[in-house]
Amino acid sequence: MDHLSDLELREEILNLTREYSRRKHHQQLPGCLRKSNSFIPGVTPVPYAARTFSDEEVVSAVGSTLDFWLTLGPEGEAMERELAGFLGVRKSLLVNSGSSANLIAVSTLTSPLIASDRRLIPGDEVITCAAGFPTTVAPIIQNGCVPVFLDNDPLTGNIDVSLLEEAYVEGKTKAVMLAHALGNPFDLSTVIAFCKRHNVWLVEDNCDALGSSYSMPEGMAKNLGSGHNSPNLHPEEYLVSRWTGTWGDISTQSFYPPHQLTMGEGGAINISGSSELRRPAESFRDWGRDCWCPSGKDNTCGKRFKWQLGELPDGYDHKYTYSHLGYNLKPLDIQAAIGRVQLKRLPDFIEARKRNWNYLRACLDGWSEFFEFSLPTHATQWTSDGFLWDDSGCRVDCSWFGFMLLVKPSAPFSHSDLAHYLNRHKIGTRMIFGGNLLRQPVFVELKKSRPESFKVMGPMRGADKLMGRALFLGTYPGLTQRMIDYEIEIINEFLNKR
Repeated sequence: MDHLSDLELREEILNLTREYSRRKHHQQLPGCLRKSNSFIPGVTPVPYAARTFSDEEVVSAVGSTLDFWLTLGPEGEAMERELAGFLGVRKSLLVNSGSSANLIAVSTLTSPLIASDRRLIPGDEVITCAAGFPTTVAPIIQNGCVPVFLDNDPLTGNIDVSLLEEAYVEGKTKAVMLAHALGNPFDLSTVIAFCKRHNVWLVEDNCDALGSSYSMPEGMAKNLGSGHNSPNLHPEEYLVSRWTGTWGDISTQSFYPPHQLTMGEGGAINISGSSELRRPAESFRDWGRDCWCPSGKDNTCGKRFKWQLGELPDGYDHKYTYSHLGYNLKPLDIQAAIGRVQLKRLPDFIEARKRNWNYLRACLDGWSEFFEFSLPTHATQWTSDGFLWDDSGCRVDCSWFGFMLLVKPSAPFSHSDLAHYLNRHKIGTRMIFGGNLLRQPVFVELKKSRPESFKVMGPMRGADKLMGRALFLGTYPGLTQRMIDYEIEIINEFLNKR
């Protein structure tokens, strides 16, 4: 190898890496590229989600490792630009997980850099919903604020928006923080109108919904402050269409392997609304520093030793000046290198998720005596030709995280019975994450020890329904046609025995 130049040696390593990956990781290819004989029914597991990648992601990761930057660097900066460009937002900031993104999003709203009348302080209330993921709610409590739980619509998985006004308390309600459940956008038109009316923040937890979009009639969208389409979205003339995660003030992403794209671990914060959120978000991510220099760069402000902040001496190094109680929540540059390749695949991944959901829905349509099938927000009915919609004029297009089955009370089996049967046949399922979070041990204990730490608006019948009767199958792009057909075969087998 001594005769090779550094560049030639690098290319040799990457070529060998590519060949190794093709041999070793062929099972992680998108379903449409998988060898037809690679799946053995009843033997090969069909997970609810899995990493989907090709040799290019592996090559990119190894190439970044050879550069040995390790911490967030040039690959990270490039991915932040590319993700922001894809979504059409002011700024995207990479973090080490979707949970960290949620923590930073809420913490950002507590910053003293925000106008005092909108800044979150301990005791302020944040509206959310009961059926969801714990780390959507945890940052609210960790910042000393009070989550106000509203019920869920069991058919969409999302918040029951009819309860919003009842939950509002003048002078206390400062934000709404909601997830787009299983890739299904919540009713953004109603939620945004509520937030505008009361001057409260909207935080979109978009961790399960990258690539989903929401459309409003043009007049409605302009009235709510959004007159332009997101990049790569071309709706009918009378509609304004935007990616989820771009309608609110700030949003979060997760790039954990089951999601629409993966960095391994990883996530992002997207700032689509007020530009005043950028600096505090960066600060909370970067140890709480007041300095905004990226890794490996100094004196971006041009006066590194000319600041006087707090009670520090005049000229104290700005790089070591802290304006927030922050954290180091950045990912590695290697992860960003993987994410950049994944981002190029995202349009194909989105289409695969839609295609897989639609196929499952069509093939299981005959079992409506046992199941209530989920519907996208604003949809009133599914037909083989597409969805029928309500009269709001709004539409959604889902980048489905999963295919939900809601077992009817009259069915002669439970969702657990179905889950166990599928599991015995190597088919993975998941419950609706935390179910009704208020039934989880942590909230039961909080109710005993700190009952003032959260509020509950009425009975959580919808959330209990999702907890007690719902599960979901995967829609991820690594599924092959044979895998999905096998899932349908086993479900039919189970139901025909009832």
